[in-house]
Amino acid sequence: MSMSISELEELARKCRVEIVKMVYRAQAGHPGGSLSEIDLLSALYANYLRAKPDQPDWEDRDRFILSKGHASPGMYAILAEMNFITKQDLESYRVLGGVCQGHVDMKWCPGVDFSAGSLGMGLSFGMGCAIAGRLSSSVRNVFVMLGDGEIQEGSVWEAAMAAKHHELGNLKVILDCNRIQNDDFCENQMRMFDIPAKWQSFGWDVKEIDGHNMEEVVEGLDFLVSNNDNPAILIAHTVKGKGVSYMEDNPAFHGAAPNKEQFKVAMVELGEAEA
Repeated sequence: MSMSISELEELARKCRVEIVKMVYRAQAGHPGGSLSEIDLLSALYANYLRAKPDQPDWEDRDRFILSKGHASPGMYAILAEMNFITKQDLESYRVLGGVCQGHVDMKWCPGVDFSAGSLGMGLSFGMGCAIAGRLSSSVRNVFVMLGDGEIQEGSVWEAAMAAKHHELGNLKVILDCNRIQNDDFCENQMRMFDIPAKWQSFGWDVKEIDGHNMEEVVEGLDFLVSNNDNPAILIAHTVKGKGVSYMEDNPAFHGAAPNKEQFKVAMVELGEAEA
């Protein structure tokens, strides 16, 4: 049964709490991009992704590729909410041999379809999954989440060109456009100019949304899943560190953990504790 807008918003809030807890416990990780992506992942997993938590390797499942795999706390949080893994598993984040490795890894974590490391690889992998689905007459869709800093990688555009060549209507991209990459704002590192026009020039169908407005998120995902004749991309304009005031729009929290006092502030702001 599909969740309502308010239910999806509450799901995303709970995931934000777990994201901050994971990074705080580990004193390492990437909270910023995990917090920016989580509204999108919450709606995708709750209402759109065809998958079976009790059969994570079900052959005909939809695939989700988190190409920006350092933003793993977001994915682990929603996997726990969807019962692919347990809340106790979240405590293994960045622990040697744990279920929840620093980057998403399909060897260790049920529900993960792509082992991430270097950026720029996920779209090519997802394209292969989409072609395989077509060859096996599967109805599955393949969703790939990219980061906007990531699309500075040339391999992304090779895959974008090939996906249009193969007319992969079962390939759906979500771009978490939070404007910040590892070292600074994207515009200061490598300007990308008109991102929607670039994808359109490669023959993709394009839609832009506010990635934190859940109604727009749902409309955007409707656009992706109903678009079966052409590769499509949902460009979601988001805020790095969304939901935690001192992390929002702050490049310092691309890959940094809060200290004890900052953690307490985050729990209050996320509605998990009283001031």
